Amino acid sequence: MHSSVYFVALVVLGAAVCAAQPRGRILGGQEAVAHARPYMASVQVNGTHMCGGTLLDEQWVLSAAHCMDGVTKNDSVQVLLGAHSLSAPEPYKRLYDVQSIVPHPGSRPDSVEDDLILFKLSQNASLGPHVRPLPLQHEDKEVEPGTLCDVAGWGVVTHAGRRPDVLQQLTVSIMDRMTCNLRTYHDGAVTINMMCAESNRRDTCRGDSGSPLVCGDVVEGVVTWGSRVCGNRRKPGVFTRVATYETWLKTVLNGNVTA
Repeated sequence: MHSSVYFVALVVLGAAVCAAQPRGRILGGQEAVAHARPYMASVQVNGTHMCGGTLLDEQWVLSAAHCMDGVTKNDSVQVLLGAHSLSAPEPYKRLYDVQSIVPHPGSRPDSVEDDLILFKLSQNASLGPHVRPLPLQHEDKEVEPGTLCDVAGWGVVTHAGRRPDVLQQLTVSIMDRMTCNLRTYHDGAVTINMMCAESNRRDTCRGDSGSPLVCGDVVEGVVTWGSRVCGNRRKPGVFTRVATYETWLKTVLNGNVTA
């Protein structure tokens, strides 16, 4: 599940090194149990699925900031909740208009840092068994390497770019950041605000950006970037760690920051 390619300037020993790092990416997964992830959101632009997201409470959805790169004020941004299929009629599925969009102030189109965004719905979501928030990780601690976590989304499922209509899910194994930063992997590009998961033929892919990485029933991360070729074992999937952004998230959710 990683989307389009961006270029990130990395300063290494004083020299700027450009590295192509495509954003957000599920490959090698399977169809999720329908409505077993009631927190899942589809962020849509002009009626088309763009990215995944997580319902945090009745009015707020968390996703990746780069999902809005290139989106203008003339575009229609909406959030679909309660869905398994993006197209088929479902009794609990509902599309919500977005009242305001609040990207993290440090996010930029040319960077993978601070890649978080919050969408405020125009009205409270109707909560129930099929639409339910998922809590964020509040404790700023590393997830143990080898921990199995869950990620889901509507991103592409083949190298040919086929997009699924129904939600896909994948179990991934967390990778130690030091290993992930080896030259043979991401060569120092993974910061303390990020975490990695192994990607050997099983990976997030284009359209999965913004989807939650769920470990033990809490959101640990948000799909951010990885390899141009999804499933490349030498380019693990990279997620933005939510615990390191708790102060900003609480500030916005409490209504102290506006778009």
